[in-house]
Amino acid sequence: MIARKQTDIALLLLRLAFGGAMIYGHGWGKLMRLFSGEPIKFFDFMGLGPEISLGLATFAEAGCALLLMAGLFTRWATIPLIITMMVAISANMGEGFGQVEKAFLFLMAFISLQIAGPGWYSVDEQVRNRG
Repeated sequence: MIARKQTDIALLLLRLAFGGAMIYGHGWGKLMRLFSGEPIKFFDFMGLGPEISLGLATFAEAGCALLLMAGLFTRWATIPLIITMMVAISANMGEGFGQVEKAFLFLMAFISLQIAGPGWYSVDEQVRNRG
């Protein structure tokens, strides 16, 4: 029982830290850029165009990170975050590990949350327990 509670607290901290860091360090700036009205210059993922690529990255880094922090649709929310971090790593692969280190650490945290789930301190778990 104690080990389970410690795991749940660790999952909460992981969700809050990595979700919050993603929003603060990446998602918010992209959200502001998306709605600034200025011409969009962004990595063109798979030929989708910079506007759509920025929109997808913003959805993951702001919207899904917020869901992750709340523990709402957690496993679904990690999927766009994992894909976005994989794209960030592949886009900067030739720059050396220093350029991809942060994306790699985010990727590992999001994969861990995908595997473990949100834990007890989450909206997902509270809804599940009420049903």
